Amino acid sequence: MIKAVLTAAGMGTRMLPMTKETPKEMLPIFLKTKNNYVILPMLQLIYEQLYDLKIRNYCFVVGREKRTIKNHFTSNVNFQNFLAQKNNSLINKFCKKLENSNLGWVNQSKPYGFGDAVRQSEKFVGKDNFLVHGGDVAILSNGKKNHSLKTLIKLGNNSTASAILLFRKVSDPKRHGVPTLEKISKERYLVKNVIEKPSKPKSNFGLLPIYLFTPRIFEKLKQIVPGKGNEYQLTDAIQKLVDDNERVIAIPIKPYETAIDVGTISSYKAGLKTTFC
Repeated sequence: MIKAVLTAAGMGTRMLPMTKETPKEMLPIFLKTKNNYVILPMLQLIYEQLYDLKIRNYCFVVGREKRTIKNHFTSNVNFQNFLAQKNNSLINKFCKKLENSNLGWVNQSKPYGFGDAVRQSEKFVGKDNFLVHGGDVAILSNGKKNHSLKTLIKLGNNSTASAILLFRKVSDPKRHGVPTLEKISKERYLVKNVIEKPSKPKSNFGLLPIYLFTPRIFEKLKQIVPGKGNEYQLTDAIQKLVDDNERVIAIPIKPYETAIDVGTISSYKAGLKTTFC
């Protein structure tokens, strides 16, 4: 059964001063319901998307200063009883999902990068395939049921690939991991190369921080050295899979889907415009 690793250990420096005490992964996102809007922290949105796809085992990789996240994802019986009197169904449903999930917590002692954050989850993952989801980006399917996360998980259960990546077209590929791809079917590509934040991108494709891996990735994570930003880059470990002739494939997000990003002020502003309309 596929497990989920949710990373939320970054410093959030590009969103200061807001993120001095509030993790960027807990910034509010507006979602439209039938009659109104609901405000969710970004990380809760991601968790509930994965929960609705039948994932029940989660590892949150956080920094030591991010107790807000653990508090939010910990049930409080007294608070729930109080809300039950108020008939607050949204929070009660969320708490019920937490009760039906197995949540683990790992501290990333220092901000050594995305690759190091994933490496911290090795004990939790064990021998299972697992999904990695950065806590600052989410995909909205605009009411459509065929979500890219669903496709990713389905492939992860049936593919022989060591890694499956999600990508989209971006306006500034220098800010992303950029793959070189070879089309092998209508919505499936073979990854020939991947570079983190290249100075001269070879395409306008950008990877999303959402991946499906076998445990083979941990062997490669132990082989890499600090790269861009003096951090351990997950894309460097993926490239080692490619170099060792392991099968790495990529799929584009759906045309009707939108990726929202709380990593920078401009991307967060764009995300709010997308969701609050």
